[in-house]
Amino acid sequence: MFESLRKWMTYLEAQDHLAKIKKEVVINHELAGVTKLFDGEKTCLFENVKHYEMPVISNVVFDRKSIADSVGVEVDKLIDKYLACMAEPLPCEYSQEKPAHKSCVQVGDAVNLLELPIPIHHEKDGGQYITAGLLIVKDVATGKQNVSIHRLQVFNEKEMGILILPRHLWHLFSQYEARGEALDIAICIGAAPALLLASQAITPYGVDELEIANAMLDNQLKLVKCETVNVDVPEHCEIVIEGKLVPSVRKVEGPFGEFPRYYGPAGDRPVINVTAICRREDAIYHTILPGTKEHLLLGGIAREASMLRTIAHTVPTVKAVHITFGSSCRYHAVVSIKKEHEGEGKNAILAAFSNSHEIKHVIVVDDDIDIFDADHVEWALATRFQAGEDLMLIKGSLGSKLDPSSDKGISDKIGLDATLRLDRDSNKFQVMRIPGLEQMKREDYL
Repeated sequence: MFESLRKWMTYLEAQDHLAKIKKEVVINHELAGVTKLFDGEKTCLFENVKHYEMPVISNVVFDRKSIADSVGVEVDKLIDKYLACMAEPLPCEYSQEKPAHKSCVQVGDAVNLLELPIPIHHEKDGGQYITAGLLIVKDVATGKQNVSIHRLQVFNEKEMGILILPRHLWHLFSQYEARGEALDIAICIGAAPALLLASQAITPYGVDELEIANAMLDNQLKLVKCETVNVDVPEHCEIVIEGKLVPSVRKVEGPFGEFPRYYGPAGDRPVINVTAICRREDAIYHTILPGTKEHLLLGGIAREASMLRTIAHTVPTVKAVHITFGSSCRYHAVVSIKKEHEGEGKNAILAAFSNSHEIKHVIVVDDDIDIFDADHVEWALATRFQAGEDLMLIKGSLGSKLDPSSDKGISDKIGLDATLRLDRDSNKFQVMRIPGLEQMKREDYL
């Protein structure tokens, strides 16, 4: 199991999946550009970042297989494992060892975010952004923690702005802000891929994503207490930033290049005051370039698992869900079902929409279609779909506010049922087949 970033890097190097960039790179834009060149192919380790001693890593996971490898399963079992770990999270134990990230501790006046190699990724980004930080908070009433990833703009040595969407962190922060209290937070940078994946789990409030990660890691995840805040963090992190999410303070944050591959607008956002920075002496800084496979697949796989679970309540014969990369792993879902009753395709569409307000277009296909092959899905649409009978249009529904084509988040949605009718003429839908093709190999004929 890869319970640390360093163990994962050792595996990547052994598999020839780690590109060591020895040429000096500039932290702003150039580092992002090189990361993009290796998107979907390799992890990048930047060993020579101008003006910084600390190396930077990006594309820590870069395709579905690398994500599956990081949690020890084959690609076709990834969603099954994700759902199993969500269903049976494992409480974490505390480590008895001093964690490596506490070998260098800065508190008070010594705190300086600007010493970290935090990039500016895109041309019109509002500034330096932390993009791969696991933000952890504790609900002291229950003792459970919440883990999520947010865009964090560095304002100065000790202050950051944060975009918080109306989810679990916002729920807890709102309670503290209403009482005029600051919320303790910790931001972990340089964690194992399993923790990044678990942080994206779509769960009811009160489920601790670190416990999901611990299940993924076969109970190998240990926690340690922070120095200045009441938060517990994984023992194997490269860097931990501790701080307070302060009440009734807003500063302009943004714009920022977001997951739809457009800029999210600037706005007045909450502020984090940093109280400590703890790091390894030889720390590696992890950044996620927005819009890459690393960024989109981590969120997309979590959404696929959640949607599969939701659809199964309505259509038990659902086989798989794919939220496509072309839709930024947010807006388009392709669903495979083993159809047993007419109308199940449309029920699957409605269930998919109920699972995620972000989804705009849903295509449902039979289980003989490879939903990860865009050509195969298009073939099903071309030969099994008739708009007059199989199209569903929903107007004026709540969608994603980051979808630039929406009206402040209000969006039209379409469902396409590309499943075959059960009373079809079987002679019309016989798929062409070459006998013996499955056993043939090209090299035998060259």
